[in-house]
Amino acid sequence: MRVSVAWATPAVQDVVPVELPPGATVGAAIAASGLLDRYGVARDSVRPGIRGRLVRDDSVPEDGDRIDLCRPLAVDPKEARRLRAAARPRSTAPPRDGGERAA
Repeated sequence: MRVSVAWATPAVQDVVPVELPPGATVGAAIAASGLLDRYGVARDSVRPGIRGRLVRDDSVPEDGDRIDLCRPLAVDPKEARRLRAAARPRSTAPPRDGGERAA
């Protein structure tokens, strides 16, 4: 079975093809890729994903799957939106319809 294991950061994108025996697990594919050692990544700091869904190490990938090593989010998406909204200047222009603003 052939799968690939991918590691991506803003500076690095690396995809390693791996040949595995039938029934091999995601964990075995990650170990065979050597990506964690190459980039000095702690195994417990990443989660594997296939086709946009997180999977467990004991999951069995299908032939041709790409296993993505997913890093934790740097910023919570809700918090990032709050920060962007707080940084935007508030509009003091009158409403476009010319009417009064509702209180």
